[in-house]
Amino acid sequence: MKPINSMKTPNTMQAMVLEGHGAMDQLVLHHDWPVPTINEYEVLIKVLACGLNNTDVNTRTGWYSKKVTEATTGSAYEELNEDDPAWGGSPVEFPRIQGADVCGTVVAVGARVSPELIGKRVITDCWLRDWDNPLDKNATGYFGSECDGGFAQFTKAYHRNVGVVNCGLTDAELATFSCSYTTAEGMLTRANVTKNDKVLISGASGGVGSALIQLAKRRGATVVALASESKHAQLVQLGADALLPRNPDNLKSSLQGAIGQDTVSVVADIVGGAAFADFIDVLERGGRYTCSGAIAGPIVELDLRSFYLRDLTFTGSTVVPPNIFNELVGYIEREEIKPILAASYPLAELHKAQQAFIDKQHAGNIVVTMD
Repeated sequence: MKPINSMKTPNTMQAMVLEGHGAMDQLVLHHDWPVPTINEYEVLIKVLACGLNNTDVNTRTGWYSKKVTEATTGSAYEELNEDDPAWGGSPVEFPRIQGADVCGTVVAVGARVSPELIGKRVITDCWLRDWDNPLDKNATGYFGSECDGGFAQFTKAYHRNVGVVNCGLTDAELATFSCSYTTAEGMLTRANVTKNDKVLISGASGGVGSALIQLAKRRGATVVALASESKHAQLVQLGADALLPRNPDNLKSSLQGAIGQDTVSVVADIVGGAAFADFIDVLERGGRYTCSGAIAGPIVELDLRSFYLRDLTFTGSTVVPPNIFNELVGYIEREEIKPILAASYPLAELHKAQQAFIDKQHAGNIVVTMD
């Protein structure tokens, strides 16, 4: 059965293709890459914008490999384990088109997909699932990692991995949401955050961090955000109850001054590294630590006495429940959250965009567009 098309699609397209692990030169712009062919359950998307995220950088460099113990730098590493250089602890097939956060228009659908999707503006759900058993984390993949993603003029997706969004936001703004906000909501869900919580957020100026601020406030929690002071003015409008420097000299005393107590009930951490011990130290008895990143370094020290004597709960958060993406679309349409678009670049300048992302002088998210 042939797909249903709304436009005559070309046979080739521009695509930024990752050809192997390493430095930025492994990302190569092709002008004649084949346009994807869809099966009966897939949709073909004309990409309008695609957001950047840490997975792009960490997969390119191979940082996920246990052989790497340093902070993320965006540079190549001298040595990787061959069997674990990607987020899921397995190899990536090259060549690969990365890019998980697609905003685009559906231009064709497979024979078993509703033709009503044609012409709709959609964003992509980053998580590839076994839809016969969608809660099976062992059967998940990541868009732009285990399949080609959105750093191209066209991409394809399983029909249940797209969400129609009806709103007035620009394409670039919509491309800031999927990865960062589902990651943040997944962290808060794992930590069971409610209006009764005081939540400390590390790396609060980044894509996930700025999403954590908004989504924790949406739940009614008290939020303390850690970020470079040069970015505080941009973040104050997100609703944080207190903003502290990225690395306070004394986190306990800084908290005391900011919220009137030196502990919090939840730490939502995407940084790790040397600050980890301080984060654990400010958790109240029965507190919860949730983590979805370690950009400042994956290897940390933990005093197990702090862990068990204070009845702490630790949760790692990567694969999110399937309902979170659909709920995110509702948050966007009801304007309960807002995009923080730091900058946009044309696809041909993905190297420049990714370097800006790595330098982290921005607040929010960076995207590439197909203009």
